[in-house]
Amino acid sequence: MRAYDFSPLYRSAIGFDRLAGMLDSASRLDAQAPSYPPYNVERVDENDTRVTMAVAGFSEDELEIEVKDQTLTISGKKSEESEDRTYLHRGIAARNFERRFQLADHVQVTGAKLENGLLHVDTRREIPEALKPRTISIQAANSDGAKTIEGTAAA
Repeated sequence: MRAYDFSPLYRSAIGFDRLAGMLDSASRLDAQAPSYPPYNVERVDENDTRVTMAVAGFSEDELEIEVKDQTLTISGKKSEESEDRTYLHRGIAARNFERRFQLADHVQVTGAKLENGLLHVDTRREIPEALKPRTISIQAANSDGAKTIEGTAAA
């Protein structure tokens, strides 16, 4: 795998240090990222996204979902099984896991449900009114052609 140098982003961009740090950490962790449990990330519509994770064998009380500092953490801690079982083949992985997802600004987790061995976590992007685009009206000039600035005629 190639190693990318993101240091030029730190030198030439102001306020994007968090983005450059995320790119840098993602490129380092990609090779060592765990593959268990498998998951999908799907766009439901323009503002809604769903993370679906295959958690076969886990019950609701063995799963934990936490959001802290714009990071969604989904973890599963399997309870101890009784020792009286003898497996001839054990193909269902029942090991503990922890998955982290970095949430963008203004993204909130709206709900989660466990259904048929799949954990669905729904998110919604809610942009505050102050950050939404708005239209600024242009006032017409006075009848003599001069524009009014703070109640006085402009020269």
